[in-house]
Amino acid sequence: MNTTTIVILVVIVLLIVWGVLIYNNLVNQRTHVQESWSQIDVQLQRRNDLIPNLVETVKGYSKHEADTLEKVTSLRAELTHVPADDHQQKMNVANQLTGALQSLIAVSENYPDLKASTEYSQLMEELSNTENKIAYSRQLYNTTAANYNAKIQTFPANIVAGFGHFTKIDFLKAPESAKQAPKVSFNDVK
Repeated sequence: MNTTTIVILVVIVLLIVWGVLIYNNLVNQRTHVQESWSQIDVQLQRRNDLIPNLVETVKGYSKHEADTLEKVTSLRAELTHVPADDHQQKMNVANQLTGALQSLIAVSENYPDLKASTEYSQLMEELSNTENKIAYSRQLYNTTAANYNAKIQTFPANIVAGFGHFTKIDFLKAPESAKQAPKVSFNDVK
C-alpha cells in the first residue's frame, strides 16, 4: 500500500466514525424527548388515578353539582382514549380536564364541610403536586424538543439527520385560555 491509499483509508474511517458518533448523538437526543413525554404521560395518569377519589369525596358533600362532576369524569375517560402518539390532542384534553378540575375546586368553596374534610384536603394536595409536576414535565419536554430540533438543523449533524430520517418534533402549546389575562375586579371588595 502506498501513502495515498493509507491516507484515503484513514479519512474514510474517520468520516465513518464521525457519522456514527453524530447518529448516536441524534438517537440519544430523540430518546430524551421521548422520555420527557413519558414523564408527562406518567403525571397525567397519576392525576387520572386521583380523580375518581376526588369525585366520590365531592359527590358525598354536594348533591347539586352533578354537571361539574360529570364533566370531570367524561374528560378523564376521554383522556384515556386519546392515541398515545397524538401529544397535542392529549394535552388539549388534559388542559380541558384541568379547567374542569378548577371548576370542581371552586364548587368546593360552597361546602365548608367538604373543605374541612381531611380526605378532601389530602386529595387536593396530591392533585396540586401532580399539576405542578405536569407543568414541569411539559417545560422539560419543550426544552428537550428544542435541543433535539436545534441539533438536527445544525451543521454537520443535519447531514446525518437527513440520511437517518430524523424529523422535527412539535412543541406543546399552551391552551388559548391560558394566554388571556384574568379579569380582576375590586367592585366586590369592601
